Amino acid sequence: MGELRVRMIDLHRMTQAHADSIFIRACTGLATERPPVWFMRQAGRSLPEYRAIRGTGTILRAIADPDLATKITLQPVQRYGTDAAILYSDIMTPVHAIGFGVDIAPGIGPVVEHPFRSRADLQRLRPLDAEADTPYVVETVRNLVSELSVPLIAFAGAPFTVASYLLEGKPSRTYVKTKALMHTDEALWFDLMDSLADLAIDSLRSQISNGAAAAQLFDSWAGALSPSDYEKFVLPSSTKVMAAVAELGVPRIHFGVNTAELLGLMASAGAEVVGVDWRTPLDAARTRVPESVGLQGNLDPALPAAGWGPTEPAVRDVLARGKGNPGGRGGHIFNLGHGVLPETNPEVLERVIELIHSTTP
Repeated sequence: MGELRVRMIDLHRMTQAHADSIFIRACTGLATERPPVWFMRQAGRSLPEYRAIRGTGTILRAIADPDLATKITLQPVQRYGTDAAILYSDIMTPVHAIGFGVDIAPGIGPVVEHPFRSRADLQRLRPLDAEADTPYVVETVRNLVSELSVPLIAFAGAPFTVASYLLEGKPSRTYVKTKALMHTDEALWFDLMDSLADLAIDSLRSQISNGAAAAQLFDSWAGALSPSDYEKFVLPSSTKVMAAVAELGVPRIHFGVNTAELLGLMASAGAEVVGVDWRTPLDAARTRVPESVGLQGNLDPALPAAGWGPTEPAVRDVLARGKGNPGGRGGHIFNLGHGVLPETNPEVLERVIELIHSTTP
């Protein structure tokens, strides 16, 4: 017990050391000399150093190797000088760890051997015991917190997005099975969402209690829903996750794709920052969320893959639209509107970082 107390005190000190970082200040609405910057999927296939050490097989195998996952998480911070690191993991890691039967197929994404079909399948979603089920994630977080000079972002998949994979069995464009359950068996739908919310909470708690300084909830596919469906069927579970993270005292980011009409609802779930994809200009997004809520985004990820020529003016436009905290509005964290594309030349992202780091008020 004494050793645990000492470790928790040390982790608290390390987390507190990041409290004045430009990233955490922006997350909490404090003034910053420039926007902080990091990239979703910044540790990945676009980096030659990643391809050199990644090895073969599913990403889940790499995640399960703490030394490898630590090195991969550190790579973009070391190359780019980003203002935050995000844990190298996957939103399906907890579901895989509890034995639901999920794999990440190269070139496809999450694939479920036996998709969720009935109330009996709720028994396959047992609670997550992070120390026993994902000890490799816990070890990776501890490694990173001891090595990083910037905050580490914990993350989890939002209940809706994880549910869509479990129900569809693979990535989908139509979400027919997901919406069918939502509208034909509300009781089962809400029980499923509640179980997945608990899974996300347990995963985030394990990352934050081991030193992660912020958390991002990925609801990547929530944009497939109408505002009324989102409000009724999704918002309660996301709010539950956000409330649980609030108790841990770290800033929260809520992200989705194609969510222009959902930004206000997503903000109401409780996060300090809402992610915005490239389809919605930041100045327009500011009118859709409360003044105290910050924005993250939102360069089109296709542009860095196209080269510096189209990227530079787009970066300057994002900076201009996200600039300042007028009227007490939340801050701006520069990011892409979604993840880094594999074909992106890292040198372009290096120049993006250089441009942002040279920005002055």
